[in-house]
This record gives sequence, structure tokens and C-alpha cells, in this order.
Amino acid sequence: MMNNPYPYSDTNKRYYTFDYYTKHRFGGKCAKAPLDIGCTCPNKDGTCGTGGCIYCRDGSRSAVGETIREQYENAAAVAERKWKNLAGMIPYFQSGTNTYGDLAVLRRAWAEAAAMEGAVMIGIGTRADCLGEDVLDALAELAAEIPVMVELGLQTVHDETAVGINRGYNFACFMDGYTRLKARADAINGGAAKGYGRLSVGIHLIGGLPGEDRDMMLESARRVADMEPDLVKIHLLHILRETPMAALYERGLYTPLERDPYCEIVCRQLELLPEDTIIGRITGDGRAEDLIAPQWSRRKTDVANTIDKMQAAADTWQGKLRSKN
Repeated sequence: MMNNPYPYSDTNKRYYTFDYYTKHRFGGKCAKAPLDIGCTCPNKDGTCGTGGCIYCRDGSRSAVGETIREQYENAAAVAERKWKNLAGMIPYFQSGTNTYGDLAVLRRAWAEAAAMEGAVMIGIGTRADCLGEDVLDALAELAAEIPVMVELGLQTVHDETAVGINRGYNFACFMDGYTRLKARADAINGGAAKGYGRLSVGIHLIGGLPGEDRDMMLESARRVADMEPDLVKIHLLHILRETPMAALYERGLYTPLERDPYCEIVCRQLELLPEDTIIGRITGDGRAEDLIAPQWSRRKTDVANTIDKMQAAADTWQGKLRSKN
């Protein structure tokens, strides 16, 4: 676009949006169908901890009792009302740790979702400590049938923060799982561009975790940039009802980020990430009935527009500083 120096954009966006990616890979906008198949987590069932991460609530209430097909079709109906001429749907195993549990059950769920009408790709959210070789074999077999994006919840590279949020594993453990998954993906993809192989790998970061300052959040982005993932999602920490984070907030022991500081940090993180890494999101959207704070995060369009304006005003874009790091 005129006056936009960022190469992976045909709008005013100065970062690699997921819409731009699906347009060029699948021919148009694709919508995600979030799926909840009742997966738990090793950080909840006692394997490595209990209670889960301190900001986490369980599952999708709307999915209780619904089959995969019902969840998928309901999401597709909503998407089709919101957007016309969708290029496809992406069943996204979002709730819980979706490579943890009975692998035969997981394989059946993945295969059922892959067979849904209009599905062009499968998304699988999981943890890096739940990627045994049997799981990697199963993911490779699924990727032979349909493109797969495996998303890993890192959140931060700082072990002291990981302990504070009760993540249940350290950064070295994350790197072990990530490295083995990325090696498997590279072997399958044969040099394809990021996100265009059969098996892709994404990483999630959370801004505003307890005890973290701006420099720590930027360091997380630098370290993730060095990993060269296919996709990065940047979330804002939400305070949700009935979580340990809510208790900290209500006791005055945690103050959420304000909108402009959060947006400025995201702009700086984007400068540090590789220019060809897909940005799956730049904020999060906590369930409205559960969100306590920050209330400004409900206005996702306002957050995105603020980031656009900050990037334009500073004449910066995704990857601008990558070559200097």
C-alpha cells in the first residue's frame, strides 16, 4: 500500500496479519471454529501441578455437551453471518492441552474436525511439555491430510515469571519441546515459506504478566524471534472471575496495563520479530461475562487502531529492528 514500507500487507497494517496470510494461502479470509473436547492439562491434574496457570479458566461453557460437529457448525454459521464469501474454516482445538490425554481419542477428534466441510487447516493449542514422539508422529500423519498449525503457550521466557504464574515448566523444557516439534515440521515442509508448509508452529506471548516490566516483555519477543516460529500471537493478560489472578487484583496486588502502554510495547515487540512471521493476534478477548479488568480490552478494534496509529507515527513496522539484533 502507498506509503507503507512493510512488504507483507495490502492495507495500512504494518505487520503480517492472519487475514493477509489466509488470503494468500487459501484465497480469502478464513474464520476459526474454536473447539472444546474436554482436554485437561498436566498443570491441573497433578502431573506437574494443580490449579493451572493463575489466569486460566476452564473450557468453553457454550461447548458443554456439544459434539465437534455441533461446535464447528455453530461457529461456521456465526462466521458466515459476519463475513461473506469465506475461503474456508479452521477448526481450532483451543480449550485445554490438545496433545495431552489418550492419543487414540485425540487422533479421532483431529480427524473428525479435518473432515468437516469447508475445513482448510487445523489449529491445535497445546503445551511444549506435551509433545512426545508418539504425539509428533500423530501430528505428522494429520499434516499429510490437511495443513496443521500447532500453537504453544510460552507466554514468557522468564523462569521467575513462569513460577509466579504457575506455568508448570521452565524455559529449557519449552525449548526442548519446541525444538523437536520445529525439527519435525522442517523435515516435513521441505523449505516452504513460513506458514505454507504442511506442519506449522506458533508461539503465544502474554503482555502484562505479574512482575514483568517493559524490558522483560521485549526480551521475550527477542528470544522468540530467534526461534523463527511460523506464527506469534500476542495476548493481553485478562483478569477473569474465579481465578487466582482475580484474587490478586481484588487485593490490590496486581495492576493491569493501561491501553497506550500495552500498545506501545506491542509496537516494539513487532519491530523485533521477523518480518515474515505471521501475527495471529495483537491482543486477546476475554469472555465478556468473566472479564473483570482491564475493561478497555473489550474494544479490540480501538486497540488495533491505536497500534496502527503508533506504528505510522513512529514510521515503524514488523521486523524493522530484527536485523540489528
